[in-house]
Amino acid sequence: MRSGLLIAFEGIDGTGKSTQLPLLAAYLRGLGSTVVETREPTDGPHGQRIRALYRNRNQASPEEELELFLLDRRQHVAECIRPALEQGMIVLTDRYYFSTAAYQGAAGCDPAQVFARHDFAPEPDLVLLLTLPVEESVLRIRDLRGESPNDFEQQEQLEKVAALFASFPHSCIVRIHAARPVAEVQSSIRAAVQQLLMRKGV
Repeated sequence: MRSGLLIAFEGIDGTGKSTQLPLLAAYLRGLGSTVVETREPTDGPHGQRIRALYRNRNQASPEEELELFLLDRRQHVAECIRPALEQGMIVLTDRYYFSTAAYQGAAGCDPAQVFARHDFAPEPDLVLLLTLPVEESVLRIRDLRGESPNDFEQQEQLEKVAALFASFPHSCIVRIHAARPVAEVQSSIRAAVQQLLMRKGV
């Protein structure tokens, strides 16, 4: 049984997910909702192993990488997402299994099989897919973050990831044009969430 709502922020790196999620959380709390903010990979043992791959992705094969994401997500669902949903909370997650299908799909895994292996994970009520040209994404990573793109953020890789995100047909996905000012992007996000709240009678 679940009575809460699960909203996932998705998109290639640099689209502003980590900026937009807390803004939405504050807005929802202002409406009186209890909100859980979370992210993947988690800070758990499997998530830490995944983060080590950012510096050297060659440490694992695509299948081994996928297994790490599945282990991390199983723990995330069991310890955070499902209990919060059962208590009627709104869970906002920065990345979910759509990212795994896109990133590990770009690395050679079959996206359809990736989705099929997530039968343990609650389906999101809404996926906010932030879209941005890959060139701008890489510029944001370098200029705004002051970072060099990691092994998951190389432009050729991100082109494949973006194409896979664009191909996903799931009805829960709402695409949000993320090249606009932060406030405009947040306005579009809130509009999509308001429609969800109305449908769910929240």
